[in-house]
Amino acid sequence: MKNPILLIGNDINNMSKGQSWKDLLNDIVKFCLPDGCIQLDDRKPFPLLYEEIFLTAIRQEHIREVELKSFIAEKTLKIEQNDIHAAIRDLAPAHILTTNYEFTLEGEIPLQNDGLILERIFSIFRKYKIGDTNYWHIHGDCLNPLSINLGFEHYGGQLQQMRNYVVSGTTYTSPQAPRKSLVQRISQHSPVTDDSWLDLFFTQDIHIFGLSLDFVETDLWWLLTYRARQKFQKNTIPVKNALYYYIPAELAPGAKFKLEMLVANDVKVIEITAADKRAYYEEVLRKIRKL
Repeated sequence: MKNPILLIGNDINNMSKGQSWKDLLNDIVKFCLPDGCIQLDDRKPFPLLYEEIFLTAIRQEHIREVELKSFIAEKTLKIEQNDIHAAIRDLAPAHILTTNYEFTLEGEIPLQNDGLILERIFSIFRKYKIGDTNYWHIHGDCLNPLSINLGFEHYGGQLQQMRNYVVSGTTYTSPQAPRKSLVQRISQHSPVTDDSWLDLFFTQDIHIFGLSLDFVETDLWWLLTYRARQKFQKNTIPVKNALYYYIPAELAPGAKFKLEMLVANDVKVIEITAADKRAYYEEVLRKIRKL
């Protein structure tokens, strides 16, 4: 496929040397709270765990959220890129959407924000263009610490902005921002010019990999559900694009319920058998290139 569109998560970074996600969680707690104040547990959904950490830190240490998010931005900027990041760039994607905050996919720190409008907190238009590829940081980025989407409150606000853009229309003061909702524009045959990464979910094929799509990702699950309802229930706009979700075959049995929900939401699941993580991502990229 020439110039594909990709949605990529944090698992790509797990192949890089250095800090793991668990290391980062421990560092966050140590940064803002005394030892033993918060118990880390995989059963705690991360957006709520973040709220537990932050709200406890407010009461005990009087920390400001900008200080905590700036610390997280500084830590994640140290993640090193690896050969899979480079192989992804070699695909010459038209668009890369990512939930990651750092710039390993770009291979460099961008010099300027190329979004339609500059956003301080939420990420509807957050775009950096390097070469011919648009990079959309849909959960914020390290250059703007307050945009980093971590807590339950931020997820709720992001989802509100997403639903406004797609369903009811925006209230941005910038004259550049579209006022009509995406659904209105598509149904009225108005131009859809990729002003937002959300446009792509209704108009272009997207390949999703390296992203666990846990159920705490409420914003993305809402988007998948709304798109599927438009296609199968309301049928108010034509939805003809395809979404592909790639997963290692050995992980598929343990992800059975999630994969069933993805299929119900019109996502094509592709299982890949490979010897290790590097071989898995190489095979994913090979399949995308052959399409």
